[in-house]
Amino acid sequence: MLMKRSLPAVLLTAFFVVVLSCGSNTRITGSWIDPDIKGHVEENASVFIASLSRNMEVRTKLENALAAQAAMRNIKVVKSTEFFAPTFYEKLPPREEVLDKIKQTGVDAVLTVSLINKESETRYVPGNNRYYAPYPNYRWYGGLYTYYNYWYPNLWDPGYYTTDKTYFMETNLYDASNEKLLWSAQSETVNPGSIDNFVRDYPKKLVEQLVKDGLLKK
Repeated sequence: MLMKRSLPAVLLTAFFVVVLSCGSNTRITGSWIDPDIKGHVEENASVFIASLSRNMEVRTKLENALAAQAAMRNIKVVKSTEFFAPTFYEKLPPREEVLDKIKQTGVDAVLTVSLINKESETRYVPGNNRYYAPYPNYRWYGGLYTYYNYWYPNLWDPGYYTTDKTYFMETNLYDASNEKLLWSAQSETVNPGSIDNFVRDYPKKLVEQLVKDGLLKK
């Protein structure tokens, strides 16, 4: 958890992101920590987890996954999906109203996760191609069936084009009492598969980085 008065309440804002269907396609590309922060987050600290996505399924699943990671470290959690109405993000309330509502929960920190960019790149994936061998290696011309049998695989294994999608995320940790930025990390996720795959991977990567940067104990 966050250190009393030293670390903040965490508002986790999650945006629409989905990841690979197998393996891990999420990686942390960089992070920053306030040099004034000393020590680890204390146990029994409290965190406000809030997703800013208008997609209710994404908000719910991501916040649940982040809450599960926090619970494993005895960090108390307040999720925005259980605190704000589903229509909350249709029209954002004034700044003071949002901050006051979060402070009413008594949390120590606010963690925000946002989609900052998305890129798409199309590439060609070649099939299982065969090429003519130079003269006189043309034994497949011995008959119709021999020729057909040699080239048959190419009829059903052509190349194709595929589009890779990369989502760039930024996660910020703020002090709930004064909104001071304490920690920030950037990440990228390649090729969306499903939100279920993403939420199994992304929260773990954040925890690993928090440990690496010294905010959480190993």
